[in-house]
Amino acid sequence: MDVVRFDLRGLAPGQGPSRRHVASVVDAAGGDVVVLGPVPALAAVLARLWKTDRLPTVTVGWEPVDGDAACRGLARDLGLGSGTARELPLVRDDHGGVLLHHGRIESPGGQGLRKRFGAQAHHDDARVADGTITRIEARPRWDDDALGVTVVVAPMRTRRSTGRALQVACDPARVLRDGVPVDRDVQRWTWYADDRVRWRLQP
Repeated sequence: MDVVRFDLRGLAPGQGPSRRHVASVVDAAGGDVVVLGPVPALAAVLARLWKTDRLPTVTVGWEPVDGDAACRGLARDLGLGSGTARELPLVRDDHGGVLLHHGRIESPGGQGLRKRFGAQAHHDDARVADGTITRIEARPRWDDDALGVTVVVAPMRTRRSTGRALQVACDPARVLRDGVPVDRDVQRWTWYADDRVRWRLQP
């Protein structure tokens, strides 16, 4: 079966690929896919495969961008270059996106000591935020099919937790998925490590 090499190395920092472009290439691929490009490129391809119910049957390879810190971090976490194929969970959100390396929820004005917003958040059964905070950060934990969460309440005041699902209700806030901002402010958001949906990485 043919392997399709999907080159998205031209993406600018903070930019995700066009959904239409991703669909046109991924939907036409009859076999496995190798993604060339930054973390958001790989996330977009996985999201499309999941949406079209092809994720369990397609092996995905990834050739990250040189000199990109997020690529280096994710490649290390995934064991890229080990030569051992891995079955991994999919960390999804309730807006159809996929999170691979780093998610952030923050004030619409961005980061800063005075940029705060009201939020209530639960990580599984634990309440991890209830009041005014600076930001929430989420990172997939690939070794235990979970999601690590850090709530920054104020400088030098953080709360850390590990679990499967993060649910947030908040004042209007900006969400970034692997460095790419969602196209509108949100007041509700969910990230969860869905171990019922697996994807196969060929490193």
